[in-house]
Amino acid sequence: MPIVNILVTREGTSPGADRTTAEQKKAIYKGIADLLFDVMGKPREDTTVIFHEHEIEDLGQGALPLAAYRRERARSRQTAG
Repeated sequence: MPIVNILVTREGTSPGADRTTAEQKKAIYKGIADLLFDVMGKPREDTTVIFHEHEIEDLGQGALPLAAYRRERARSRQTAG
């Protein structure tokens, strides 16, 4: 039985959204099950998808809190371009 963990930040993908919608999650569940079936022949009904949403404050990258890392990265892209 395939088990797939999806980890995302709790940020919406459209203006004003603060989390992933139920419709988006439904599409992700279907997409993952379809992909495993198409690529590996795994039955869709045997696929379990676990969706984890985390507050941005709970994540770090590049030895910084995620929000600070993103600001630094954006600043370095602006000065490079």
